[in-house]
Amino acid sequence: MKLMSYSLAGRETWGAVVDGGVVELAGRTGHATLADFIASPEFARRDALVAGLAADVPLSDVRYLPVIPKPEKIVCAVRNYMDHHQEVLAAGMQRELSEQPPIFLRVWRSQTPHEGPIVRPRVSESLDWEGELAVIIGKPGRDIQEAEAWNHVAGYSCYNDASVREWQFHAKQIASGKNFEATGGFGPWMVTADEIAPGRELKLETRLNGEVVQSSHTGHMIFPVPRLIAYASTIFTLVPGDVIATGTPAGVGWSKKPPRFMKPGDVVEVEIEAVGVLRNPVVAQD
Repeated sequence: MKLMSYSLAGRETWGAVVDGGVVELAGRTGHATLADFIASPEFARRDALVAGLAADVPLSDVRYLPVIPKPEKIVCAVRNYMDHHQEVLAAGMQRELSEQPPIFLRVWRSQTPHEGPIVRPRVSESLDWEGELAVIIGKPGRDIQEAEAWNHVAGYSCYNDASVREWQFHAKQIASGKNFEATGGFGPWMVTADEIAPGRELKLETRLNGEVVQSSHTGHMIFPVPRLIAYASTIFTLVPGDVIATGTPAGVGWSKKPPRFMKPGDVVEVEIEAVGVLRNPVVAQD
């Protein structure tokens, strides 16, 4: 099942994607947000809830919202694909593989939805793309064991962990370049975990103005999803609606010679097999 958050006539809601439209479920379930629904017992009965219902409105009439508009935590993995680690080294950055997953946090205001603009801030011209698989947490937990981690996954989405590169490199901690408002594309929807076998290798492709700039698959992760969940949950309790952006493969603009970055007027797409296509135009900050 595909579940999404959206706005219609100025009202934020959520629902299930059915036949090119969306079945509104906030009113039918009494859960105001998709995160609330994921946390509820009704989430396990989602197929029965939607069975036989026709779409209330076509997708073309809604404004997409980030799949989880205000997650408590957005946990992002750093250099989690071996090919990306190698291109970073080739570009002259001195980095060693760590024994534990390097992570940082995004804030929810840094997100932008499918078809929403990624905003290049006025202080930079080095806005880079990073196509990633996003994991949405369904079952809460602390100190989750890797063997149990898949049981805590509600679903998957596409993420563009866009980076403002020179701000990322201001210090050893990279979060300043990862949290500019409206730089993290997230969408278009969440595909529930029952649709994708645990650990299935999913093709990931990022396109800039139709040109393929990243092409890989999730089997190249250094730290796979269960390891990321186990590590993050050792630090803090993971709760329904938390997002884990699992890292990007090779092909980022910063590593190219000369470097290549997104600019206003560009369109960037992240496509993940069995999930969908996240599309964002790039605009300049007002």
